[in-house]
Amino acid sequence: MKQRILTVTEMRQLTPDVFEMKLTGIEDASILPGQFVNLSISNLFLRRPISVCDANGNELKLVYRVVGEGTERLRQYKAQDTVDVLVELGNGYDLTRSGEQPLLIGGGVGVPPLYYLARTLIGQGKQVTAILGFNKAEECFYEEEFQKLGVKTIVTTVDGSYGQKGFVTDALPEVYSYFYACGPMPMMKALYQKTTTSGEFSLEERMGCGFGACMGCSIQTKNGPKRVCKEGPVFRKEDLLWDD
Repeated sequence: MKQRILTVTEMRQLTPDVFEMKLTGIEDASILPGQFVNLSISNLFLRRPISVCDANGNELKLVYRVVGEGTERLRQYKAQDTVDVLVELGNGYDLTRSGEQPLLIGGGVGVPPLYYLARTLIGQGKQVTAILGFNKAEECFYEEEFQKLGVKTIVTTVDGSYGQKGFVTDALPEVYSYFYACGPMPMMKALYQKTTTSGEFSLEERMGCGFGACMGCSIQTKNGPKRVCKEGPVFRKEDLLWDD
């Protein structure tokens, strides 16, 4: 974990309630796909954890949904504002297990952390497929960004207003070597039951500290209690208690 004061360079609105923030100042940090950062927001006691969408050179990219006071204040930041950020938090995805045809599955704001993962896997010469799931067309984002990486990209919407109608589980390909998933819990539990290979899930829990001290984000696994912020947020399918 490292603490850095980063500078906002750009804020972009992607959907009615989803925003992309670019920051600079991470040149000496080693941020891995699947890790998250913890932002200090003015006049709020607890930091806000946000998954890393991309980390490239000196630039950090975050994509988040406005859901409460903290993210509403974050939305109001503008270029040249500074943010106190804890970086290199949590354990990321295990790229050594990906195989040659990894499958990435994201739902809603579970899509952003898969972008950095996709870019890294493409850089390793893997044949990457991504399924991006949303409720309706106006909520869709980042399809073009994944396609520009060279990722075979499938978009699903529950109401059928864009892409393939249905859930991400309705778009699973017959062949893939390993999967990586991030999204709402009902989606991930459905994937747990329907996926045919081993894989990894990035979980979300309410975090007090973000680095393992308060134990507030602990979950039960097949290997005992684990902290989502420390031993996670990424857990292997075989470790989770979702069999029932």
